[in-house]
Amino acid sequence: MRIGSDTGGTFTDLVAEDGRVSKVPSTRHDPGAAVRTGIKELTKDRPDVLAHGTTVATNALLERRGARVALVTTEGFRDVIEIARQDRPSLYDQTVDRAEPIVPREWRYEVVERLDARGGELTPVDVESLPAMPDDIQAVAVCLLHSDLDEDHERVVGKELSARGLDVSLSCEVSPEFREYERTVTTAVNAYLRPICREYLRELGAAADEVLVMTSAGGLTAAIDAAERPAALLLSGPAGGVAAAASVAVANGQPDAISFDMGGTSTDVCLILDGRPEPASERDVAGLPVRLPALDVHTIGAGGGSIAHVDTGGALVVGPESAGALPGPACYGRGGDRPTVTDANLLVGHIAADASFPGFAELDRAAAERAMASAGVDPAGVIAVVNANMEQALRTASVERGVDPRGLALVAFGGAGPLHACALADALEMPCVIVPARAGVFSAVGILAAARRVDLVRSWPATADDIEIPTALEHLGREAAHALAEAVESVELAVDCRYAGQSHELTVPSVASFPAEHQRRNGYTRPHHPIEVMALRATAVGRPGASVTGLPDVERQTGDGPRVVTETDCTIWLPEGWFAERGMASALVLRRKP
Repeated sequence: MRIGSDTGGTFTDLVAEDGRVSKVPSTRHDPGAAVRTGIKELTKDRPDVLAHGTTVATNALLERRGARVALVTTEGFRDVIEIARQDRPSLYDQTVDRAEPIVPREWRYEVVERLDARGGELTPVDVESLPAMPDDIQAVAVCLLHSDLDEDHERVVGKELSARGLDVSLSCEVSPEFREYERTVTTAVNAYLRPICREYLRELGAAADEVLVMTSAGGLTAAIDAAERPAALLLSGPAGGVAAAASVAVANGQPDAISFDMGGTSTDVCLILDGRPEPASERDVAGLPVRLPALDVHTIGAGGGSIAHVDTGGALVVGPESAGALPGPACYGRGGDRPTVTDANLLVGHIAADASFPGFAELDRAAAERAMASAGVDPAGVIAVVNANMEQALRTASVERGVDPRGLALVAFGGAGPLHACALADALEMPCVIVPARAGVFSAVGILAAARRVDLVRSWPATADDIEIPTALEHLGREAAHALAEAVESVELAVDCRYAGQSHELTVPSVASFPAEHQRRNGYTRPHHPIEVMALRATAVGRPGASVTGLPDVERQTGDGPRVVTETDCTIWLPEGWFAERGMASALVLRRKP
């Protein structure tokens, strides 16, 4: 049996290949415990495959619970990780500080060596210049200048450090792309997360014959490989939901859409065009740039457990602090006494009074009322504020990328997404809302169905007319297919391009497609202006583990609003003026009445 699992901040969701579902409260102190509990609810036997989405890497970075990491870099460059960029986190707020580097200055070391900007050797590497490190250092990140062009110096340094018994992450293996600051931070993050993720995934390995882990790019990788490159897991769970949302949107005739995943702690949104989620070559996580392939998911702290309060200026604020699974919203009856979005939805009638959530009996309305009164907040106001926050996130994913949301469907899932979807679609004049089957555990569905995937990138600083580019791309594609080590369904090639003089590039299928994409994203092109190719990319994808749209059908309630549609894993609020009809793959398609 194949099982997909998604560990969230509030619940851990599991879906078996026969369509059966388990939803258990997350165990923050030991995330694997909830996974093991969910597996036992689905089968008495050991699963053949566990496809897993994890928050272990994300939480460790957010909470700064990683390893004690040292950094080894080129002589004179030890402070790149702290100097960072000239941009400020908040342009007009002088009280905002940058995120603290995860490697303190006393643990940054320099080695004598130097490459030029084309990868040529200026100074040979001198491993004797490497100083001894404190005994309490648990991992080392190695990032030498221009090692994205020539990795020889880094490998010499890495070999020496490994011989000293140190756990070494090399930038040429983790993130072989130009931009020293981002490459240094990404490699340091990988070293920082590796000890904790390696231990977690080793323990989880006993849960199934084979454990695969979802990466931020939306594909699966073997647990042993995920443990070596945990920086690639920082969007592990949300990526599964986005990929599944794209499949359901296409099945229902809406290839252009936005995925809207609202859980207990956060909301994740991603633009889908022509049935494909938008990619991103870099993500900011906890204020740190992580330069690895990922889906372009925008996340905000808005979920069913988001806590509402009145700030010192008298304004109503919702989130990002969350009540989590324990104690959870006040209406859970587990000791929570602060008002949340779930409490507000219950009090305004968007959640049925007799509803019960996984893991406990019916909701405690009186407790929700006491929490709202104690904080001096109005339930309708809470919903209005959280909707405004999520509307802005949807605008960021669409309008700020040059796409009119009025031509997009909204694919709503997560335990709380279908409660707010129609209001958001109204605000953005979106034509319809698609609520997929098993919406409350939909990220787990996407992880269950995901294919193995390998992403490779190589720096390539040259003009677009470099005659070696097609040959190099083809070679990189073959390398990606070989690295997949199983039957390959597809190999996709891409290039990172920019106009000469620009500081940021766009990833496009070919150089020829760059001007049109630049026009869409930036509103203009530069005909006859030189185009530079900064990197080559190849992605090899294997066979899907299952079909998102091929799982067994489920019963869905159709009809006109206003009404509450209560399902086993989520609740749908259908407002006045909307109606629900059955779509493809057991989806509910919500539309406005004509």
